[in-house]
Amino acid sequence: MSTSVLVINCGSSSIKYALVSERREDRIFGLAENLGSAEARIKGVSAGGAPLELSIPHADHEKALETILERLSHYNPQAIGHRVVHGGTLTKAELLTPEIIERIRAATPLAPLHNPAHLVGIDATMRLFPELPQVAVFDTAFHQTMPAHAYHYAVPKFLYTEYNVRRYGFHGTSHAYVSERGSELAGSFKQGGWLTAHLGNGSSTCAIWNGQSVDTSMGLTPLEGIVMGTRSGDVDPSLHSYLAANLGWDVYKIDKMLNKESGLLGLSNNLSNDMRTLIEASEQGNEDATLAIEVFCYRLAKSLAALSCGLPRIDGLFFTGGIGENSAYIREKTMSYLPHFGFNLSKEQNNNLKRGTEGRIDTGTGPQIWVIPTDEEGRIAKETEHVVDNEVNQATVKKSEADVAVA
Repeated sequence: MSTSVLVINCGSSSIKYALVSERREDRIFGLAENLGSAEARIKGVSAGGAPLELSIPHADHEKALETILERLSHYNPQAIGHRVVHGGTLTKAELLTPEIIERIRAATPLAPLHNPAHLVGIDATMRLFPELPQVAVFDTAFHQTMPAHAYHYAVPKFLYTEYNVRRYGFHGTSHAYVSERGSELAGSFKQGGWLTAHLGNGSSTCAIWNGQSVDTSMGLTPLEGIVMGTRSGDVDPSLHSYLAANLGWDVYKIDKMLNKESGLLGLSNNLSNDMRTLIEASEQGNEDATLAIEVFCYRLAKSLAALSCGLPRIDGLFFTGGIGENSAYIREKTMSYLPHFGFNLSKEQNNNLKRGTEGRIDTGTGPQIWVIPTDEEGRIAKETEHVVDNEVNQATVKKSEADVAVA
């Protein structure tokens, strides 16, 4: 493993990590979960594909990171890349400096569940490995190419100019990777108009023209948009006042309900937020599960149709994420709501696509339809390397200029 980047994704009680090198099959990855509890542990895949399970009772983020890095230290990673959900007005991956860290902290009100956890991870890795260059890669950055008419809300202007209330979009690393990989396979690298559907417990859609995001379903927060595992997606904004007036709920209770008790879980009457469980229950006659699936697919198709307004033409659609990559049933049901766009799904190719593989699933006529497994860790590593290389190049140029001035 000649060169590698350690990718860190800190959640409130977990840390996802991956040591990314040139060959994807060499990747080492895992998850530290249940941090702060007696059940804290690390599960993952070590070198050569060997499974890893390690108990780290009561470990916090720093202890878990220390354990992870000790196990990986002999691989000598060249840099650390941090996934950060919200970058506010930052438009690209950035080398972590005190100024950039403060800007991440300033964006915390826009992502109160995510950015504080990222900052804990950043603080810990910078203390543990001060000599390594570290880079923040933002979920929101890819969508900063959206035009003003796509990211503005129809609210008083001061909310935008003074409080940064606007649509930001998320899952940017996934949409960026999938659209690049898919357009390359289609023979038109970063050219043309493509729709992407990242479908998992968190789900979003995106319209991409010539490799740039022109619109996306998520907005100020990851709650806006299509139906997700436990998140409602779009609802009438007056729902808050209705619930407050009729049930006496405060904004925090409503926010918790919309983020953690809604989506597939709420629609299925608390049966599950896992699409596999819902499909199985639906096949056995569970009406709540059937409704959850129908709403999910209809809202997804409706979002894709709406986002097509941002594209001069539609060359195709990419499905990705846990559901998008693995559920032929959801792909077929979603496409059935989009007959007027000229898509022609091949039922045979759709059903035969193996788990975790990429492939084209249309009949060869009309806009293309692809399944592209996402690689967010690979994308974060690539952007981290790019930032670090630029910093090295700039330092070399400055040194040369200084040497010339002295001479």
